[in-house]
Amino acid sequence: MARPCTLFTGQWADLPLEVLAQKASDWGYDGLELACWGDHLDVRRAASSDRYCRSRHEILEKYGLKFWAISNHLVGQAVCDRIDERHKALLPPGVWGNGKPEQVQRRAAREMQVTAEAAKALGVKVVNGFTGSSIWHLLYAFPPVDPAAIEAGFRDFADRWNPILDAFKKNRVRFALEVHPTEIAFDTVSAARAMKALENRKEFGLNYDPSHLLYQNVDYVGFIREFGDRIYHVHMKDVYASPLPTRAGVFGGHTNFGDPNRSWDFRSPGRGSVDFEEIIRALNDIDYNGPLSVEWEDSGMDREHGAAEACAFVNSIDFEPSEVAFDAAFSE
Repeated sequence: MARPCTLFTGQWADLPLEVLAQKASDWGYDGLELACWGDHLDVRRAASSDRYCRSRHEILEKYGLKFWAISNHLVGQAVCDRIDERHKALLPPGVWGNGKPEQVQRRAAREMQVTAEAAKALGVKVVNGFTGSSIWHLLYAFPPVDPAAIEAGFRDFADRWNPILDAFKKNRVRFALEVHPTEIAFDTVSAARAMKALENRKEFGLNYDPSHLLYQNVDYVGFIREFGDRIYHVHMKDVYASPLPTRAGVFGGHTNFGDPNRSWDFRSPGRGSVDFEEIIRALNDIDYNGPLSVEWEDSGMDREHGAAEACAFVNSIDFEPSEVAFDAAFSE
């Protein structure tokens, strides 16, 4: 196997970390990508307590697991978002506080700075997450949107995230945005614009997830090659996109995941439309040696069956690049 196969714990935060660690070990995973919610990881305790950090490592080591990244998607979402009551369910009480939008955003930004400190204390180099976006509601340009409003949204992103990234730089940790609808970067063009807004600082990179690109009709393999030096982490997540017309289009028709009227839905790896063969070849081309982390989501499948199957699938498709040309022997 060329790269470690890990499991993102965000969709499993209802289980105690030790319970999930034992299951993940039994399923064949090499490690976990720890979510900063549930009892999996408390970033403030990690940033301030060596004993707490050891406890996270000891739980994983007990089951032969490691971790290479942590993820704080939920708090990161609140940094740039237009805050409303939906965010209350996502955020720790201390970040939500009185719910006043600008204060929530400031507390979320500070929590992300603490997350960088926690990552350093834990000995990991990558924090995955979301950024939120003040301009997502302007996606469909009607009523007509002044281009200056979009430019202002990218400036707002840079103004809010540069101080956070200063903390990441200080702690020698990198932030990897999961390119995703509702974030400042949701496709190739917007990802390039986000990089430019930050003047291409190295602390900011990407958590590559093909599932969020395919259903938008984005070249998800070309994305890897375009941002090869900025892909700091990889999610192995699949999505099914119907080749036939459906009742709900790409915007979803206000349906829930799992609704049969949808034109796309997340699937267990190997059971959707993503061409993982081409992804592995592109990752080899950019010399990506980090973990392949399963973000398991499939409304139509038992999750424990799916997680075990996903681990076996990822291990079966991963391979190391050749060190010699296949026809080198002919030239001797």
